[in-house]
Amino acid sequence: MSFGDPNNPYGQQPQQQPQGGPYGQQQGQAGYGYPQGQQAPQQGYGYPQQQYGGPAGPQTMPGTVSAARVMLWVIAGLQAIGAVIMVIGAVGVSAAKDRAAARDDVQFQQLADYPVGVLYVMAAFAVAWLVFAIVLAVKFGKGGNGLRITTMVFAIVTAVLGIYPFVLVGLIHTVLAILIAVFVGKESGAQWFKRPQY
Repeated sequence: MSFGDPNNPYGQQPQQQPQGGPYGQQQGQAGYGYPQGQQAPQQGYGYPQQQYGGPAGPQTMPGTVSAARVMLWVIAGLQAIGAVIMVIGAVGVSAAKDRAAARDDVQFQQLADYPVGVLYVMAAFAVAWLVFAIVLAVKFGKGGNGLRITTMVFAIVTAVLGIYPFVLVGLIHTVLAILIAVFVGKESGAQWFKRPQY
Protein backbone atom coordinates (compact mmCIF):
# COMPACT_ATOMS: atom_id res chain seq x y z
CA MET A 1 0.00 0.00 0.00
CA SER A 2 1.25 3.40 -0.87
CA PHE A 3 0.87 6.59 1.11
CA GLY A 4 -1.64 8.03 -1.36
CA ASP A 5 -3.66 4.81 -1.72
CA PRO A 6 -7.36 5.52 -1.15
CA ASN A 7 -7.82 2.07 0.43
CA ASN A 8 -5.15 2.68 3.09
CA PRO A 9 -6.92 3.56 6.39
CA TYR A 10 -3.74 5.23 7.71
CA GLY A 11 -2.94 7.15 4.60
CA GLN A 12 -3.95 10.61 3.52
CA GLN A 13 -7.60 10.72 2.53
CA PRO A 14 -8.53 12.44 -0.74
CA GLN A 15 -10.00 15.92 -0.31
CA GLN A 16 -13.68 16.27 -1.22
CA GLN A 17 -15.06 19.53 -2.50
CA PRO A 18 -17.95 20.80 -0.23
CA GLN A 19 -21.30 21.44 -1.85
CA GLY A 20 -21.51 25.18 -1.19
CA GLY A 21 -21.29 27.05 2.13
CA PRO A 22 -20.91 25.89 5.72
CA TYR A 23 -22.66 22.73 6.90
CA GLY A 24 -23.48 21.63 3.36
CA GLN A 25 -25.66 24.69 2.70
CA GLN A 26 -25.96 25.38 -1.03
CA GLN A 27 -24.68 28.62 -2.52
CA GLY A 28 -27.33 31.33 -2.61
CA GLN A 29 -29.57 29.57 -0.07
CA ALA A 30 -31.13 31.98 2.43
CA GLY A 31 -31.38 29.67 5.46
CA TYR A 32 -31.74 26.06 6.51
CA GLY A 33 -34.75 24.48 4.86
CA TYR A 34 -35.68 27.62 2.91
CA PRO A 35 -35.54 27.54 -0.89
CA GLN A 36 -33.26 29.85 -2.82
CA GLY A 37 -34.56 33.44 -3.05
CA GLN A 38 -36.69 33.18 0.13
CA GLN A 39 -35.45 34.86 3.33
CA ALA A 40 -35.51 33.07 6.65
CA PRO A 41 -37.73 34.84 9.24
CA GLN A 42 -35.91 37.09 11.70
CA GLN A 43 -36.29 36.16 15.35
CA GLY A 44 -36.46 38.67 18.22
CA TYR A 45 -34.89 36.46 20.94
CA GLY A 46 -37.91 36.35 23.22
CA TYR A 47 -39.18 39.90 22.56
CA PRO A 48 -42.10 40.38 20.17
CA GLN A 49 -41.45 42.44 17.08
CA GLN A 50 -42.64 45.98 17.70
CA GLN A 51 -43.54 48.74 15.34
CA TYR A 52 -41.08 51.26 16.80
CA GLY A 53 -37.47 50.21 17.07
CA GLY A 54 -37.66 46.45 16.57
CA PRO A 55 -37.59 43.73 19.21
CA ALA A 56 -35.98 45.81 21.97
CA GLY A 57 -38.48 48.68 21.69
CA PRO A 58 -37.77 52.27 20.63
CA GLN A 59 -34.22 53.48 21.16
CA THR A 60 -35.12 57.18 21.16
CA MET A 61 -38.09 58.91 22.77
CA PRO A 62 -40.99 59.29 20.28
CA GLY A 63 -41.98 62.83 19.34
CA THR A 64 -45.38 62.65 21.03
CA VAL A 65 -43.83 61.48 24.31
CA SER A 66 -41.21 64.21 24.10
CA ALA A 67 -43.98 66.77 23.49
CA ALA A 68 -45.86 65.48 26.56
CA ARG A 69 -42.68 65.94 28.59
CA VAL A 70 -42.32 69.55 27.40
CA MET A 71 -45.97 70.18 28.31
CA LEU A 72 -45.29 68.90 31.84
CA TRP A 73 -42.51 71.49 32.12
CA VAL A 74 -44.93 74.18 30.87
CA ILE A 75 -47.49 73.14 33.50
CA ALA A 76 -44.75 73.32 36.14
CA GLY A 77 -43.90 76.87 35.00
CA LEU A 78 -47.55 77.92 35.08
CA GLN A 79 -47.88 76.45 38.58
CA ALA A 80 -44.87 78.50 39.71
CA ILE A 81 -46.46 81.67 38.34
CA GLY A 82 -49.77 80.75 40.00
CA ALA A 83 -48.10 80.12 43.35
CA VAL A 84 -46.37 83.51 43.24
CA ILE A 85 -49.67 85.25 42.37
CA MET A 86 -51.44 83.46 45.23
CA VAL A 87 -48.77 84.52 47.75
CA ILE A 88 -48.86 88.13 46.49
CA GLY A 89 -52.66 88.02 46.73
CA ALA A 90 -52.50 86.69 50.29
CA VAL A 91 -50.08 89.46 51.29
CA GLY A 92 -52.34 92.04 49.60
CA VAL A 93 -55.44 90.75 51.41
CA SER A 94 -53.57 90.87 54.74
CA ALA A 95 -52.59 94.48 54.06
CA ALA A 96 -56.21 95.28 53.13
CA LYS A 97 -57.39 93.79 56.42
CA ASP A 98 -54.95 96.04 58.28
CA ARG A 99 -56.10 99.12 56.37
CA ALA A 100 -59.76 98.25 56.84
CA ALA A 101 -59.15 97.90 60.57
CA ALA A 102 -57.23 101.20 60.73
CA ARG A 103 -59.84 103.19 58.79
CA ASP A 104 -63.42 102.46 58.18
CA ASP A 105 -63.00 102.04 54.41
CA VAL A 106 -65.70 100.09 52.55
CA GLN A 107 -63.49 99.37 49.52
CA PHE A 108 -60.81 97.67 51.62
CA GLN A 109 -63.41 96.00 53.81
CA GLN A 110 -64.82 94.01 50.83
CA LEU A 111 -61.34 92.80 49.87
CA ALA A 112 -60.47 92.02 53.47
CA ASP A 113 -63.44 89.68 53.77
CA TYR A 114 -61.62 87.13 51.60
CA PRO A 115 -59.92 84.49 53.81
CA VAL A 116 -56.14 84.78 53.59
CA GLY A 117 -55.62 81.15 54.62
CA VAL A 118 -57.35 79.92 51.46
CA LEU A 119 -54.85 81.79 49.29
CA TYR A 120 -51.91 80.30 51.19
CA VAL A 121 -53.39 76.80 50.87
CA MET A 122 -53.88 77.31 47.13
CA ALA A 123 -50.28 78.54 46.83
CA ALA A 124 -49.04 75.43 48.68
CA PHE A 125 -51.14 73.21 46.41
CA ALA A 126 -49.71 74.94 43.33
CA VAL A 127 -46.16 74.31 44.59
CA ALA A 128 -46.95 70.64 45.29
CA TRP A 129 -48.45 70.22 41.79
CA LEU A 130 -45.39 71.97 40.33
CA VAL A 131 -43.06 69.49 42.08
CA PHE A 132 -45.20 66.56 40.92
CA ALA A 133 -45.04 67.74 37.29
CA ILE A 134 -41.25 68.19 37.48
CA VAL A 135 -40.73 64.69 38.95
CA LEU A 136 -42.81 63.14 36.18
CA ALA A 137 -41.00 65.09 33.45
CA VAL A 138 -37.56 64.16 34.79
CA LYS A 139 -38.40 60.44 34.93
CA PHE A 140 -39.68 60.21 31.33
CA GLY A 141 -36.29 58.97 30.10
CA LYS A 142 -36.07 55.94 32.41
CA GLY A 143 -39.61 55.40 33.65
CA GLY A 144 -41.67 52.29 33.02
CA ASN A 145 -45.36 51.62 32.57
CA GLY A 146 -46.13 52.73 36.16
CA LEU A 147 -44.85 56.22 35.32
CA ARG A 148 -47.02 56.23 32.20
CA ILE A 149 -50.15 55.43 34.24
CA THR A 150 -49.22 58.00 36.91
CA THR A 151 -48.74 60.64 34.22
CA MET A 152 -52.13 59.86 32.71
CA VAL A 153 -53.82 60.15 36.15
CA PHE A 154 -51.96 63.42 36.79
CA ALA A 155 -53.11 64.77 33.41
CA ILE A 156 -56.75 63.78 33.97
CA VAL A 157 -56.86 65.35 37.45
CA THR A 158 -55.18 68.50 36.10
CA ALA A 159 -57.74 68.72 33.29
CA VAL A 160 -60.62 68.38 35.76
CA LEU A 161 -59.15 71.01 38.10
CA GLY A 162 -58.64 73.29 35.09
CA ILE A 163 -62.37 73.09 34.34
CA TYR A 164 -63.45 73.58 37.95
CA PRO A 165 -62.72 75.55 40.13
CA PHE A 166 -60.07 77.41 38.08
CA VAL A 167 -62.14 77.91 34.93
CA LEU A 168 -60.53 81.00 33.40
CA VAL A 169 -56.91 80.54 34.44
CA GLY A 170 -57.20 76.76 34.21
CA LEU A 171 -58.11 76.62 30.51
CA ILE A 172 -54.46 76.35 29.43
CA HIS A 173 -53.89 73.65 32.04
CA THR A 174 -56.90 71.72 30.73
CA VAL A 175 -55.74 71.79 27.11
CA LEU A 176 -52.16 70.81 28.01
CA ALA A 177 -53.33 68.04 30.35
CA ILE A 178 -55.63 66.52 27.72
CA LEU A 179 -52.77 66.52 25.19
CA ILE A 180 -50.43 64.89 27.74
CA ALA A 181 -52.96 62.12 28.44
CA VAL A 182 -53.49 61.50 24.73
CA PHE A 183 -49.79 61.51 23.81
CA VAL A 184 -48.74 59.25 26.68
CA GLY A 185 -51.71 56.96 26.13
CA LYS A 186 -51.01 56.45 22.41
CA GLU A 187 -49.35 53.30 21.06
CA SER A 188 -46.01 55.09 20.66
CA GLY A 189 -46.17 56.12 24.32
CA ALA A 190 -46.98 52.57 25.38
CA GLN A 191 -44.04 51.26 23.31
CA TRP A 192 -41.67 53.76 24.95
CA PHE A 193 -42.70 53.13 28.56
CA LYS A 194 -42.99 49.33 28.16
CA ARG A 195 -39.63 48.88 26.44
CA PRO A 196 -37.10 46.57 28.12
CA GLN A 197 -34.96 48.50 30.61
CA TYR A 198 -31.32 47.43 31.00
